[in-house]
Amino acid sequence: MLQSPTKLRSQTSTGIILMCVGIACLCVNDALAKTLTVTYSPLQIQFLRNAIALPFTIVIAWKMGGGAALRSHRPVAHFMRGALWIGATYLFFTSIRYLGLAEATALVFVAPLFITALSALFLREQVGWKRWLAVLVGFIGVLIAVRPGTSTFQTVSLLPVATAFVYALLMLSARWVDPRESVWTLLLYMTGTGAILSLFLVPVVWIPVRPEDLYLFAAVAIFGTAGMTMMTQAFRLAPAVVVAPLDYTAIIWATALGWLFWNEIPDALTFVGAAVIIASGVFIIWREHRVGR
Repeated sequence: MLQSPTKLRSQTSTGIILMCVGIACLCVNDALAKTLTVTYSPLQIQFLRNAIALPFTIVIAWKMGGGAALRSHRPVAHFMRGALWIGATYLFFTSIRYLGLAEATALVFVAPLFITALSALFLREQVGWKRWLAVLVGFIGVLIAVRPGTSTFQTVSLLPVATAFVYALLMLSARWVDPRESVWTLLLYMTGTGAILSLFLVPVVWIPVRPEDLYLFAAVAIFGTAGMTMMTQAFRLAPAVVVAPLDYTAIIWATALGWLFWNEIPDALTFVGAAVIIASGVFIIWREHRVGR
């Protein structure tokens, strides 16, 4: 059934708001995780985040998708995606342990470039020269921000880039999931498998949790789950070409939080590199929308 233009505009506006608030929640989640990395392993943070969030995710999936959202037709695919989710989160939490929040966030923005390149190389998707050029420009932005070969280069700066690569694999792995399953099923099983798989690894790095840190772990779970839920709903309500570029507002929140809590101020070249990466990412999103139409 066709929807009225007024209803479509209302849904799009709601989607934009949800996306912006969801991104802000995820940045708060990252800032809280950065605080915890001073004492705890990124793996322990991830395990407790998923374990605490799992009950909430079950309720959200059931409320939004009904009983069908709780069942999977291909559980093995979800376990593979859970492993990728653990890898991406571990790499990013490790990176923010040593890097500024804004710097790490900016470098993770290369994920759409990896998605485009991997789609062309391994999935045999048609990618025109304009999108390949955008990928090249984006990686030039990474070089500007990271500056390999100079005195300011840090090897740990490659961790957010590795995070983006694993995250790209995670996004592409959604094709392994049965098409009958909803996005709420994906959200539920990614959290659940992340908790289960990290459970087997976390004893190696486990440190008794201090009582005063319990609220921080709870906040990581709440803000992370809320952010993912709102972003998921934003893509359901509004066109992807409208809400996807809003992901880049994370650099604003990450910069503000880094300055507020750790007095982190990225240098000019980091901002220049981030701007180049964001511009190439937005172009790829816009170009894929045009090609899709």
